Amino acid sequence: SCDASQLCNCSSMGLDFIPPGLTARITVFDLAHNRIKRIQSQDLQQAVNLRALLLQSNKISSIDEDSFQSLEKLELLDLSNNSLAHLSPVWFGHLFSLQHLHLQGNSYRDLGQSSPFSSLRNLSSLHLGNPQFSVIRQGNFEGIELLHKLWIDGSNLSQYEQGSLKSIKEIDHMIINLRNSNIFSKIVRDLLHSVTWLEVRRIAFSNVTEMQLLRVISSSFAKKISFRQTLLTDATVPEIVSILEDMPKLVELELVDCRLLGTGKWKMEIQAKKSQTLRVFTIKKLSIEEFYLFTDLQAVEGLLSLFTRVTVQNTKVFLVPCRISRHLQSLEYLDLSANLLGDLSLEHSACEGGWPSLQTLNLSQNSLSDLEMTSKSLSHLGNLIVLDISQNNFGEIPDVCEWPKLLKYLNLSSTQIPKVTSCIPRTLEVLDVSGNNLKEFGLELPILKELYLTRNQLKTLPGAAPIPNVVALSVRRNKLNSFSKEEFESFRRMELLDASDNNFICSCEFLSFIHHEAGIAQVLVGWPDKYVCDSPLAVRGAQVGAVHLSLMECHRSLVVPLVCVLVFLIILLLVAVGYKYHMVWYLRMTWAWLQAKRKPKRAPPKDVCYDAFVSYSENDSDWVENTMVRELEQACPPFRLCLHKRDFVPGKWIVDNIIDSIEKSRKTLFVLSEHFVQSEWCKYELDFSHFRLFDENNDAAILVLLEPIQSKAIPKRFCKLRKIMNTKTYLEWPAGEEQQQVFWFNLKIALRS
Repeated sequence: SCDASQLCNCSSMGLDFIPPGLTARITVFDLAHNRIKRIQSQDLQQAVNLRALLLQSNKISSIDEDSFQSLEKLELLDLSNNSLAHLSPVWFGHLFSLQHLHLQGNSYRDLGQSSPFSSLRNLSSLHLGNPQFSVIRQGNFEGIELLHKLWIDGSNLSQYEQGSLKSIKEIDHMIINLRNSNIFSKIVRDLLHSVTWLEVRRIAFSNVTEMQLLRVISSSFAKKISFRQTLLTDATVPEIVSILEDMPKLVELELVDCRLLGTGKWKMEIQAKKSQTLRVFTIKKLSIEEFYLFTDLQAVEGLLSLFTRVTVQNTKVFLVPCRISRHLQSLEYLDLSANLLGDLSLEHSACEGGWPSLQTLNLSQNSLSDLEMTSKSLSHLGNLIVLDISQNNFGEIPDVCEWPKLLKYLNLSSTQIPKVTSCIPRTLEVLDVSGNNLKEFGLELPILKELYLTRNQLKTLPGAAPIPNVVALSVRRNKLNSFSKEEFESFRRMELLDASDNNFICSCEFLSFIHHEAGIAQVLVGWPDKYVCDSPLAVRGAQVGAVHLSLMECHRSLVVPLVCVLVFLIILLLVAVGYKYHMVWYLRMTWAWLQAKRKPKRAPPKDVCYDAFVSYSENDSDWVENTMVRELEQACPPFRLCLHKRDFVPGKWIVDNIIDSIEKSRKTLFVLSEHFVQSEWCKYELDFSHFRLFDENNDAAILVLLEPIQSKAIPKRFCKLRKIMNTKTYLEWPAGEEQQQVFWFNLKIALRS
């Protein structure tokens, strides 16, 4: 399970314990999504160079105190989503290099009476909490001074001792999941000067009384506030804004996946008199149940004049009132993607005097359908440089359009335009028209530097004369099949040409020309699998400069007869090898194997009739039937054995008898001898048992060595017998009577296990 960098992936393997045999070479050990219940002292003792240990989503409820003692180089420990009922400081006492600790999703109710993390001086991120987590005490975070991220899942946190988090001097990003407003207020009071980015999740701001408890946030030095999965109402929004505008250093406000009950008819006027620092406002996936009744936001106009970046994604925005647009005097970046803006609503939203400083505008995934109207609505934006109107359904493109004068980047990908016309502005430096089923591109764009034509229907490269300054060209996933010398010579200034995933046919002349005469710094040409090409270039994204042509590539007419001769020789070789190594035998075995595969892997408990199915050679029947059967079936309690002579169903195909008997037995008992390895039917029985052993991940096979077997006596086709004998302990039949009693005792224990 380990790769060359000693990253060992044992996740989702149904393990009940940490596998033994770990060495000092392992650096990353992934044991996630297993059934491990306990970590013992010796489990990780040898893994002294381990950097990351992933144990999330197991059933761990117990950890020996010195389990991690040898892991002084460990940097990441993930114990999340287990069953730990308490946390012990001793576990982490020797983890001097630990930077990331994940403990969320367990069942502990508190962090103990002291700090479990006092020795973790290099800790950078800490994830805590679970639905049962209810108490945080003073001293729980002693020893931690700086954290990049602290995540506390306190959805049912009911007790917080004031000052518990005050020992942490600096937290870059604090994520807290709370329902109790009173507890939230206490926590924020301890974090006023230490948190840079405060992210609040799943809290409900539903009434004004609750908001008074949050007034303490106004004294926070946080630069960014995020609300995720938060409930807002018309009554509480003015209070929140009033609190945030008093924050002395707040730069960014973010609302993600929140819910607003109301229509924006806020009862109190919001005046932005104090907030001189707020510049960035982000809304993503805000749910407004009655969004069609939402007002024109006149009450918040005073907040808008200082915003430089505004993002409102996936929020069913169908109109930005003109008055609001005109108040966004400082706005440089606006993202309104994945909304409901149409042509007429955009014309109103981008009214004259609106967004005067805007440089970047993203209108992708809206309901725009008229490109001429869209360009005209935005033409007055004198500072607009970047425009993304991709994934709209324009369908048609006019011959003439009016665009902002400084526009340099235009994204028209996936807009259903059938061609390109002079509607595209000549001022562009970057143009993306991917995914439009274009059949040609001959547009004159004199200062264009990057052109993206991916996922179209081009059969030839665009002409270089109209785009003389292009340095990067992508024509991936088109229908190109060759380049002409004239096409390449015209792109002498180009630095990158990506033409992978096309229909190129490999030829000596074509590759030689690209290699020696193109003059392009990097050409990417990927050959689809349906074309035959033996050159080193026949890999997606290979650089043409690495090509070295062979004689065979330059004389394709020799390839067909040569391939026919080689195929004939290979068939002869396969026939000879099949005869020598029992190919017919393996075909018969495959048919029987398929019969076994179609059956259920394990019989229902009510159908298990035998303690063991006995596989043995007819030459060993005397010992099996007169010695072993008598000893086991007359034991107290007796064992019920399945023997082919006695218990096979008469008239039934022998393979079906073997499969059914193995499935109806808890164990399969192999009596190994020189005669066994010469028996073909014993080989079938061994194979079917091996299928059950490894497909069900159980311990169903028991090996009894009746006599010593020389390794050279085991036919090569018995590879599974060799493997089982190397990985499983077997019982040897002793000569002495005293040792035989021990043999029977061990065999009975194995059958009962």
